[in-house]
Amino acid sequence: MNLIHQARLLDQETLCDVLFDENGIHKIAEHIEEEVDEVIEAKGQYLLSGLIDVHVHLREPGFSHKETIKTGTQAAAHGGFTTVMAMPNVLPYPDCAEVMKEYLQLIEKEAEVHVIPYACITKGEKSEELSDMEQLYKLGIHAFSDDGVGVKSAEMMEKAMQKAKALDAMIVAHTEDMKYRTPTACMHEGIRNKELGLVGIPSACEYSQIKRDLELAKQTGAKYHICHISAKESVELLRTYKKQGVDCSGEVTAHHLLLNEMDVQNPNHKMNPPLRSEEDRQALIAGLLDGTIDMIANDHAPHSEEEKKRGMEKAPFGIVALETAFPLLYTRFVKEEKCFSLDQLMYFMSEAPAKRFGMERKGKLAVGYDADMFLLNVEATDVIDPASFLSKGKNTPFDGWNCACRIEKTFVNGKIAYERKETL
Repeated sequence: MNLIHQARLLDQETLCDVLFDENGIHKIAEHIEEEVDEVIEAKGQYLLSGLIDVHVHLREPGFSHKETIKTGTQAAAHGGFTTVMAMPNVLPYPDCAEVMKEYLQLIEKEAEVHVIPYACITKGEKSEELSDMEQLYKLGIHAFSDDGVGVKSAEMMEKAMQKAKALDAMIVAHTEDMKYRTPTACMHEGIRNKELGLVGIPSACEYSQIKRDLELAKQTGAKYHICHISAKESVELLRTYKKQGVDCSGEVTAHHLLLNEMDVQNPNHKMNPPLRSEEDRQALIAGLLDGTIDMIANDHAPHSEEEKKRGMEKAPFGIVALETAFPLLYTRFVKEEKCFSLDQLMYFMSEAPAKRFGMERKGKLAVGYDADMFLLNVEATDVIDPASFLSKGKNTPFDGWNCACRIEKTFVNGKIAYERKETL
């Protein structure tokens, strides 16, 4: 049994002690007098529930030059994340029980935080044949995604939703209708792409499939979750169908909340969906605040430096996010703009994803919950430095940005998964 001494908690007026071990949090009180193995001095810093990111690319197996399960989960712990959900666009694709069993064994061996993998909706993410959803569900996989591509036909998506409804599973969709974009399209179709002479991606590329899918979710009654919403039309569609009682939800990334198309300078600003207009960005913030968008999930997408040097048209889409998302969001929206409170930020990044994805004992710092938590120092400042990342990927548009907080320690199942080292 261990004790965190004199921590600041969101729901307590005074500093508190927290008694915990690998089985969870056992007691929270102003003072705890018990014999323990170790006392960790919080020094009045915030002790917060571990963050949960439901949209992460760990790249392994198949693309270990970009990231591995170990480096990706080390990066997660560095960023305060104690649970991540791993997207299935790896090789071999986890679209059958045999592959998924091996994948789960690899996760068990390598992961430094909790990793919940998605299984594919369709075999090989080709939109031609459903994955073995029933057998995958029996392995404990309750969410299915073809992230990286959209499910091409309404007929295939309807079959997937019908099967998911029968299993009480969730369909998690990257929505992208390829008829709206060309192979060289690399950023939002708006003002900035014309200034740079680059081919744009219109918002309809995203929201046309969202409209299709939400109508299918309404018809089938399936649980449906939208990945990385970026356009104002997408927010309005989600709002409309929620009011109709459809079992749907959505996520937004830190970079879509922080940046817009006018910030695009180089391939480290290239992501899919792209950074859109300022009007879109404001709609995303409003949608998050009014409950239309349920959570923040950051689409951590590491690539090698060589790949990102190929120029805007040829570089792959995506940026790293696990080590930067929380400090950047806290700095901009809690500290500077006071757009939302720390309580709200924690809800968007911990409690809300735990609720939507059925993670019992996660998402709150409370007795009976898992000892997944992190210490946050809001008196310290920090600077985003890719050289300090634990991720293999250094591809970030936030290099050199100042942060008004610093993550000191992260605990997973009561054990330290990350601890900041003092630098000279």
